[in-house]
Amino acid sequence: MSKTRRPSKTKSDFDLLNTFWREPVARTVLPNGLTVLVKPDHSAPVASVQVWVRTGSIHEGENLGAGLSHYLEHMLFKGTKRRAAREISATVQAHGGLINAYTTFDRTVYHIDLPSEHTALAVDVLADMMLHSSIDADETAREKDVILREIDMCRDDPDTRLGESLFDTAFRRHPYRYPVIGYRDVFSTVTREELMAYYRARYVANNMVVVVAGDVDGAGVLAEIEKHFADAPRARLAPVLVEDEPAQLAPREAHFYEDVEITRAGLAWQAPGIAHPDAPLLDLLATILGAGDSSILWQAIREKARLVHAIDAQSWTPGGAGLFSISFICDPEKRDPAIRAINEALARCASKGFTAAQIKKAIRQLVVGEINSRKTMSGQAARLGASEVIVGDLGYARAYFERLRKVTPSDLKRVLKAYLVPERLTTVSLSPKGEAKKAELAIRATSAFAPEFEEIKMPNGARLLLQRDAHLPSLHVRLLCQGGPLFETPGKRGATALLGTMLARDTRRRTAAEVAQAIEEIGGVLYPFSGNNSIGLGVEVLSDGADVERGLELLADAVFAPAFKRGTFETEREALLAALAQDEDDVVAHGRKLVRKKFFGAYPLACDASGDAEGVRALAPSDLAALWKRLFVSQNVVLAVAGDFEKGKLLPKLKAFLRRVPNGGLAAEDHAGGMPASPGDFTDTQPREQAVVYQAFPGPGLLADDFYAGEVMDEFFSGMSSRLFERVREEKGLAYFVRSSRVTGLRAGMFLFFAGTSPAHYEEVLREIDAEIARVQSGRIGEDEVERCRVRLKAGRRMSLQTNASRAMQAGLNALYGQPVNDWLNYDKRIDAVGAKDLRDFARRHFKRALRTQLVVKP
Repeated sequence: MSKTRRPSKTKSDFDLLNTFWREPVARTVLPNGLTVLVKPDHSAPVASVQVWVRTGSIHEGENLGAGLSHYLEHMLFKGTKRRAAREISATVQAHGGLINAYTTFDRTVYHIDLPSEHTALAVDVLADMMLHSSIDADETAREKDVILREIDMCRDDPDTRLGESLFDTAFRRHPYRYPVIGYRDVFSTVTREELMAYYRARYVANNMVVVVAGDVDGAGVLAEIEKHFADAPRARLAPVLVEDEPAQLAPREAHFYEDVEITRAGLAWQAPGIAHPDAPLLDLLATILGAGDSSILWQAIREKARLVHAIDAQSWTPGGAGLFSISFICDPEKRDPAIRAINEALARCASKGFTAAQIKKAIRQLVVGEINSRKTMSGQAARLGASEVIVGDLGYARAYFERLRKVTPSDLKRVLKAYLVPERLTTVSLSPKGEAKKAELAIRATSAFAPEFEEIKMPNGARLLLQRDAHLPSLHVRLLCQGGPLFETPGKRGATALLGTMLARDTRRRTAAEVAQAIEEIGGVLYPFSGNNSIGLGVEVLSDGADVERGLELLADAVFAPAFKRGTFETEREALLAALAQDEDDVVAHGRKLVRKKFFGAYPLACDASGDAEGVRALAPSDLAALWKRLFVSQNVVLAVAGDFEKGKLLPKLKAFLRRVPNGGLAAEDHAGGMPASPGDFTDTQPREQAVVYQAFPGPGLLADDFYAGEVMDEFFSGMSSRLFERVREEKGLAYFVRSSRVTGLRAGMFLFFAGTSPAHYEEVLREIDAEIARVQSGRIGEDEVERCRVRLKAGRRMSLQTNASRAMQAGLNALYGQPVNDWLNYDKRIDAVGAKDLRDFARRHFKRALRTQLVVKP
């Protein structure tokens, strides 16, 4: 006699978050008013220590527009009564940590991420910075010059200029209209005395929150915080008047025409702050309208009307008044049609409303976003800090999702009609200069610590890598193939990037819109990646069985049955060309591409995976189909899976997937000799305010014997405590940034030095780079310098492997390039084996003047 089975109860999306609400967070307020939040999490041997100061650019009172908060953030790294300027970052890096800070409108946050055994050190360093900064007069003067160059860099960045224009237009009274960094002429007048007064007034114990998340003992951490912070006295904290923004009564516009190649535009409406009950609904509305390829605006404005290359929506709800915005990138002549089409799409939504399916998909995306925000200790600490400082309630996240749990289609329709109204619309844009006259005429006319990967080799040569980690209810699947410029046809560079994009679009079973809908309605992502040596797809979904099935089905369709439709191809090719044009608007990216082309010459690495405009224009769908047929063969395929899964259920599906891969191997000629192709000194002029210098030398490939020496050497010349940074930026104040980087193929590479400076100082910066290279070549390297690099690299690797996606990528690349799958376990040993002599020999071998390509980009 059979028994009647009860149907299994499926967890709702909101139930997935219940674990987070139950996680204990200890909140303590010390007698001096300092608030302390501690959240132990023993899932990884890492900790994040953060100090949130309740002060930002809107709290600068009579100094609004001066950038005092940002200036002070810089100065707190410049020494205390106990530590000299260099000691702060050097001490943290010596213990494997990463220290940084940021300033925004309503807060300044200092954070250290490091191995958890050094948590006490992080507390000590941050307390010393917060409470005992010396604000040295000489350092203050030097840092002012550095920030002036940072302001110049912001003026050279079209996206920053557009963002500042949007806020300046949308806000008339609220201090959000002032840039956080300040205005150049106002900042230039700030005195050390004004900075000290601001420091003493705002950096007081009762205006700070200390947050610690990670592998720590709660009581022990609290004791350390009390040890270093408790003696700071409670201080007077005068209220700062922040003007309310009056209701906008009529639409506003501001259009700018400058030396850019593509149009950027934004539409924004006044919105309430984060504590308003409609704030979660506005987030949901933004997700439905503009988050992902299946969103309403992406489908209507990009895919169907083909008016934009990219479009998204977001709801910015800080502590006070906010903005709901839609931003897009388009060809200049399509700006006005795109704006009209967006307004028409919003009008249709206001009339027809939203479906339950659209709301369900968007809620899933927000739930997945909440889960993803907690992947790292730094993310967890940031969530706590925001809840305490911005909202004033640690239970805010739970209340936020409880509000979403009750949302109905009529609620969303009401919110759209209430806030996205014509009289509250602000429109800004930044277009090429040549469009100004056209616009005028138009107006006249009319507007590590995780388990090892198990490797399974299939009979056809394909490889499967498995790592189970049930810490979060998510699963990452990554398919990798060797690819990149080396496998592209000369004259058709960019095929790799465009191929990756097309694989994630149409298949023979689904249109691109249907693919996007299918993955986004479960809160998942399906995305391509491509680089110098590889190409593939990543899929991330929640670990629910049905979601995993959906993810694998979409991945299989993408790689076994791509459609390469002509219409989609043309859309994505235009988008790639637009991205290349956008790069040309960035003087640093422009210079990097130019020096790379001169260095590699005819060798394929002269272009990155995005190629060049000429090559992209020469491509046809048949070229992508032929390249995929060549690359997608069994001996060139690795499938890496990391996350929460049951092996017994998942393994048969994965094996069946790999058995379908066509049999075959992959070969490519790699004639990597003869670099640089164009040694010598070159100059390029651009309509910019800053100068950027580059020096390129031959570097090792991924498979070279001295690859790890190159890894240490790159760290040696980079970072806030490197000798080069100290000399060029800190001591002489010659550059805002100076560092090294690499372009790495399997058998060839380029080692690059670059710095952003002023036109008057670029020659001196080049001399300083030459002098630092000469010092290394002479062997005058301190063991403490090398150890700093080793500690920083090892800690950085540990922190970089916190997510399923990063671990799957690392293991997959190892397998793809013929290295042991779990070679990441040997990373520390390989880095520790590099000593001062190895760096000296590396510099002598690679950094020869006769093998140097030097480029200066200047006004």
